Amino acid sequence: MFDKILFATTGTPICDNAAHVAFDIAKKYNSNLLMFHVLGMPSRGFSTVVKDIRTGEVEQYDTDYISWVKEELKNTYEKYLKDSSSCDIQAIAGVPATEILRKARQHNADLIVMGAHSRQEETGAARYRGAVGTNMQHVARGARCPVLIVSRPCTTCLWYFSNIVFGTDFSKASFSAFLFASKLAKEIGSKLYIFHALDMGAVLAGKVLSQEDVEARIQEARKKIEKIYLPHLRDYDNFQIDIWEGIPYVEILKYSRAKNADLIVMAHHTKEVEPDQAILGGTVEQVVLRASCPVASVNHPDKVSG
Repeated sequence: MFDKILFATTGTPICDNAAHVAFDIAKKYNSNLLMFHVLGMPSRGFSTVVKDIRTGEVEQYDTDYISWVKEELKNTYEKYLKDSSSCDIQAIAGVPATEILRKARQHNADLIVMGAHSRQEETGAARYRGAVGTNMQHVARGARCPVLIVSRPCTTCLWYFSNIVFGTDFSKASFSAFLFASKLAKEIGSKLYIFHALDMGAVLAGKVLSQEDVEARIQEARKKIEKIYLPHLRDYDNFQIDIWEGIPYVEILKYSRAKNADLIVMAHHTKEVEPDQAILGGTVEQVVLRASCPVASVNHPDKVSG
């Protein structure tokens, strides 16, 4: 399923968790892994001088410098590379998100693995709104393949993946995320949890609902899940459907922890707009920041509809 994986890294400790997941997935699925680093922006249009994205220092951009950067990456990820049978290392100057997307298309990547942030200081408690890196935002928006975002150490991953939580809001984009989650679950025999959080804030809109009304809405959501998704599971019966009410991102996080999820799959966005024009949904952003396991953001159906 993952023949080609692109691991986008800054070469700093903030990407260590993503590196662990990327190399492990590549090892398990015998994938061709491309480690890709965008080392900095030319200082003035086309220039032989770049500002190193890791150190902030101005460097001479030439073949010797690129060779040095690649050697540094080899040293940084030495413990993973010694057990990797197929890993190519490439580095280039440019706008990080643009170059990552370009390389993913050239590489025909089935999966992009990256961290949620590009700076170490963004991992603190005050990182919430806007802390999700803009590079990750742009990559998740424009990628033609799923983007696996690793924000923190994966404490529940069981070499990969035993329990997959698919969070749906019944949007068009959610169906692409479902295709990815169900395809992965079928291929590796994972338990698939189909989950919907009934947004009580949106439902209530100033009204007071009785418990009977809430239960009726939950049953309505269950019927919708059965109608939209179950026909595509066919003979696969290792799944579970659950609907909880509450704030969506809070309920998804609570549910994923209750089910010991080692992967959460969600739509990149929920609004009915062109994928390339969408911004990362607020719910996904909050889940990425707080999840104890990797989060797969799915935008286009290209790599998951087969």
